[in-house]
Amino acid sequence: MIEHVWIDADSCPLLVRNHVTDYCAKRNIEVIFVANKKIECSTQNPFKMIITDGSKDAADNYIFDHTKEGTITSPSTDLVITRDIVFADRLVLKGIHAINDRGTEFTSEIIKERLSERDFNLQLVQMGLSKPFHEGYDKKKFEKFCNCFDRVINRS
Repeated sequence: MIEHVWIDADSCPLLVRNHVTDYCAKRNIEVIFVANKKIECSTQNPFKMIITDGSKDAADNYIFDHTKEGTITSPSTDLVITRDIVFADRLVLKGIHAINDRGTEFTSEIIKERLSERDFNLQLVQMGLSKPFHEGYDKKKFEKFCNCFDRVINRS
C-alpha cells in the first residue's frame, strides 16, 4: 500500500500537484514536494515541502535517500512522480514505484528502452540534427496521468 507520494516538483505541472494532494488527502497518503526552491500548490490539502540546495540532482538525491526500498515480497510504500528518466531508472532499480506526469509508469521492463530513446534524442540534438522538443501539457496528458496514478495507487 502506498503511504508516501514524492513529487520531483521542479518541473511538475500545477494541475498534477493539485490533483495529487487532493487525491491523497482523501486516502490519508502523505505528499512530499522536493525541489531547490519553494513550489506553489493551490489546494488547501496538506503536503510537505522539502527545499534542497541548488546543486545538480539535489532534489533527486534527497528523494532517493528518503524512499523505502522495495522487493517482490515487500513492495515499497513510496511512489515517486518524476519526468527525469535517469532518476526513474535509479528508482526502479531500488524497487520504488515511479511514474511521470504524462501517465507513463516506469518499470524494469520499459526503463532501459526509455533511457535508450532519451540518449538517442540527446545525440541528435547535440549533432544539430534535431532541436530540443518541449511539449506542452494538455487535458489528454493530464487524464492519462490520472489513470496511471490511480492504477498504481490501487494496485499497490
